[in-house]
Amino acid sequence: MSIEEDIKSTVKLDTRQKTVINLAYTGNWLKEQSLVFFKGYDLSGEQYNVLRILRGQRGNPANLGTLQERMLNKMSNTTRLVDKLITKGLVTRQRCEVNRRKIEIYITQKGMDLLTEMDDMIIANNNKITKNLNIKELETLNTLLDKLRA
Repeated sequence: MSIEEDIKSTVKLDTRQKTVINLAYTGNWLKEQSLVFFKGYDLSGEQYNVLRILRGQRGNPANLGTLQERMLNKMSNTTRLVDKLITKGLVTRQRCEVNRRKIEIYITQKGMDLLTEMDDMIIANNNKITKNLNIKELETLNTLLDKLRA
């Protein structure tokens, strides 16, 4: 189905307008797909992103600045996300021994276990989302998206 059909446009869209609308619409569609998936794990996509960043630290702490810099959604309230993950027992926060003004955030074993549990399901969900595209099309799409943001 075309974007014009999806949004029930009665006007022929200019190619550039169509592209921007299509990207926004598809971005929202992806977010909806993720919402349903992450809800089953009592997480938001942003909370999952924080956990993945912390896992990537390989046991080293991250601070709020590091998390914010690496977040997919730069508008996320990182402090609030970390607070919610602490409440769930998935991360911890402590003061740096060397610099008392610095707060260090670590993923807990419970957080690591949850990510491990989710790994195969994430791959399956991503495969489901991208099932209508072959590898060559996916590579082209990634190249074009990278070029668009350049």
